[in-house]
Amino acid sequence: MREIRVIGDPVLRTPAEPVTDFDRELRRLIDDMFQAMYAVNGVGLAGPQIGVSRRLFVYDIAGRKGHVVNPLLTVDDPEDVLDEEGCLSVPDRRTRQPIYATVARAAGVTVEGLDRLQRPVRVKARGSLARCFQHETEHLDGKLYVDRLPRNEAREIMLKA
Repeated sequence: MREIRVIGDPVLRTPAEPVTDFDRELRRLIDDMFQAMYAVNGVGLAGPQIGVSRRLFVYDIAGRKGHVVNPLLTVDDPEDVLDEEGCLSVPDRRTRQPIYATVARAAGVTVEGLDRLQRPVRVKARGSLARCFQHETEHLDGKLYVDRLPRNEAREIMLKA
């Protein structure tokens, strides 16, 4: 089982590299990512969160399940939606549970990329799925949800993590 990397690990702050090889190793990696995500009751997981600096993520949220390799995210509806958000890579150091905060995200997005067999993927999303896509795509850019918070709130979370 792949270990979830936590805040402080440099891989989480480094932009991920594009996937170039669509081979058996990639298919195994995607399966491992789903396994790791389910083991900790997550709804999304990006490559860097398991120490793999590659541009891909998996998700299983709001009745939708899938993966996207080399995703490109487009905002369709920029209206800010405030909602609680946590991250498997930002756990409370005592409880090991994600620390939640209210985060603004775009109301609607489209993610485009490829699947494990190099076939095109295009998913329009709203609600929790749109939030998940934005969260996971930011992981691929070396960003965490705490980067979207006011400085004092981010500092409080960092002290708990």
